[in-house]
Amino acid sequence: MCGLTGFLDLSQSTAEATLAARARAMADALTHRGPDDAGVHVDAPAGLAIGFRRLAIIDLSPAGHQPMTSADGRWTVAYNGEIYNHRDLRAELEADGVALRGGSDTEVMLEHVARRGVLETIPRLIGMFAIALWDARERQLWLIRDRLGLKPLYHGRQGDLVLWGSELKALAAHPDFRPCVDRDAVDRFLRFNCVPGPRTIYEGVEKLPPGGWLRLDAADGARAEGRYWRLADATAQDAPAVGDAAETLDALERLLSDAVSRRMVADVPLGALLSGGIDSSTVVALMQAASDRPVKTFTIGFDNQAFDEAAHAKQVAAHLKTDHTELYLAPAAARELIPSLPDWYDEPFADSSALPTYLVSRLARGQVTVALSGDGGDEVFFGYNRHAALAKLARLDRAPAGLRRTAARALQALGPAGAARLARLLPEGKRPRQADDKAAKLARALGREGTDARYLDVVSQWRAADGLVGPDDPAALLPQELGDGLDPAARAAALDALTYLPDDILTKVDRASMAVSLEARAPLLDHRVVEAAWRLPTAFKMKDGVGKWPLRQILYRHVPRHLVERPKAGFAIPLGEWLRGPLREWAGDLLSEARLRRRGFVEPALVRAAWAEHLTGQGQGRAEALWGVLMLEAWAERWLDR
Repeated sequence: MCGLTGFLDLSQSTAEATLAARARAMADALTHRGPDDAGVHVDAPAGLAIGFRRLAIIDLSPAGHQPMTSADGRWTVAYNGEIYNHRDLRAELEADGVALRGGSDTEVMLEHVARRGVLETIPRLIGMFAIALWDARERQLWLIRDRLGLKPLYHGRQGDLVLWGSELKALAAHPDFRPCVDRDAVDRFLRFNCVPGPRTIYEGVEKLPPGGWLRLDAADGARAEGRYWRLADATAQDAPAVGDAAETLDALERLLSDAVSRRMVADVPLGALLSGGIDSSTVVALMQAASDRPVKTFTIGFDNQAFDEAAHAKQVAAHLKTDHTELYLAPAAARELIPSLPDWYDEPFADSSALPTYLVSRLARGQVTVALSGDGGDEVFFGYNRHAALAKLARLDRAPAGLRRTAARALQALGPAGAARLARLLPEGKRPRQADDKAAKLARALGREGTDARYLDVVSQWRAADGLVGPDDPAALLPQELGDGLDPAARAAALDALTYLPDDILTKVDRASMAVSLEARAPLLDHRVVEAAWRLPTAFKMKDGVGKWPLRQILYRHVPRHLVERPKAGFAIPLGEWLRGPLREWAGDLLSEARLRRRGFVEPALVRAAWAEHLTGQGQGRAEALWGVLMLEAWAERWLDR
């Protein structure tokens, strides 16, 4: 894992030494992503400068140094990520008589580009990557991002200056970068608790879309762009009926095992992040099956039993006989990290599970440099509660609209306290977490029409009715590239994979792991696994309203069902409790009327009313929405007030 950055001065008027110094300063802003080595490449006549920081994983020798130039001298690359089929591609080059200088996957990818071209090479890569390629002959810069968006890549133009980098802080390190907040991005951040791509928090700066490429001409700044892979193409396939279920599961397990095994190749210590849930347990089970020694696994635990999954992870680890490490964290230690969040996430980001993700990454980094995770299982195999809920709601559409509205009013009348009391009547193993929030979501969803409108409501923290954000318009706020043939569960999962996955989940994991120089690998997001999963019908992925059926069946071959079957919890912290307790003074200061009015991002009265409601113990579901405002203010304090 690494950090890349650079810029093009289209005026071509900057001296070579200045180009190099500025690229080096931009790269130094990414030292946490690559503490092992640094490099700069300059093409002064073209106004190009590339900066790089390396976290050495494959071929730790100087032969893996970047930026790297091809043997013919035409191509120079800086790239962040891993190519998991680099050994296969290396064999092809060697069969063609190519003598490679080292053992890195970087060189393999670069020499394939030199011989076959960019758009012929990239679709053949199995991996995660953000790539900057300089074509010295054509004087063109290529920027490329992996299919699912595991690795970030920002780019923007301000006058004659084109900048790019793994994180926005690298762009901000250029002395001529002039940040201007995009107010529409603020609106969307408040709704989603992350800034959805391709926007960023700054006007004129974008995220390269997953599966996308951008080509820039150094002579005049002309750009061309396209996509070499689209999730919409995978979802558009008509899923055939499954014949023999056992054979289908066998084929899927072979593919998953291959995806896991490819990600176990590293020249540094390797382990896994284990929560004890379906996804991470499946990954660890397949890792252990492929390993001749105990796999190192890591888990973070919390004193609050409602949010603690360490005991479940410990049971799974014991069954699989992994080398397990767990750390129970006192709330005070986690809370002390909150001021660092705007540094790790240099645009507003408000998924509160960033804290435990950072903590488990830090724990793992004490022993390993690479860690596999279970990220992506919910989006690929339909595992979120909302997938099943939206499918059930679609069936309720057959009921008269008046009846649905009556049910919605009844749920609203029940209120948060009533929903919580009802939940306590259920057996503990079937009791949903945050039942008050879920009841409120259900009440709103019953009043919506159509899957997209209901999905938007479920994933929104603030809504138009709150007065803080714009209209609840699915056509404007959700991707429109999906076809019309998807059932409600599949459509919700596809929307998650296009938005929530790259903009929230993968952003969270990338920044939290990179903050401690840990490479996180996600085998469930191998594009071959994703495509294979979309060839399975929804009825095979979800049975009796429970998602991830194929993953569960494969996991049961390795781990007893009772060790992993429990209500979905997520990787959460007791945010509402903390905001009413030890974080109250800190939050109250950030949410003061004077501060909110001075910043001008939100209407103070609306936020203050939600804050007051939360402090009474009502409105538990407002904690994440208030966290969004807090993270926006904390980000502005760090990056706008400096």
